[in-house]
Amino acid sequence: MAVVLWLEKRKMPQKAKEIFKGVENKEIQLYVPGMVLIEIGYLSENNRIDITLSKALSYFNSINNISCHNIDAELIKKTFEITDIPELHDRIIAASGALFNLAVITNDPKIIASKFVDTIWN
Repeated sequence: MAVVLWLEKRKMPQKAKEIFKGVENKEIQLYVPGMVLIEIGYLSENNRIDITLSKALSYFNSINNISCHNIDAELIKKTFEITDIPELHDRIIAASGALFNLAVITNDPKIIASKFVDTIWN
């Protein structure tokens, strides 16, 4: 949801904003899990967000320090090592952070509470 909030210029905590500003200023590398793209497409298709998958991809492609990561066997294995996040899509996003030892920028309370991944929000 952090990517959606940033792209739609919606309210988000200063810490999260500073990360996205750093990405746009080419000071910070951002890794976007493939599941985030899938969720953006799904939510857009169902008119639950304003940003479209096409616009999100265009934004990601315009900034060379944003990398999108595919769902592969290693990520799938890591996904099922995470046992404290019940929703599969959220678990895949958390597993992406855990796999690469990176914090996940999220406002999701279940991901924030997970013992398997570090998060950034407030």
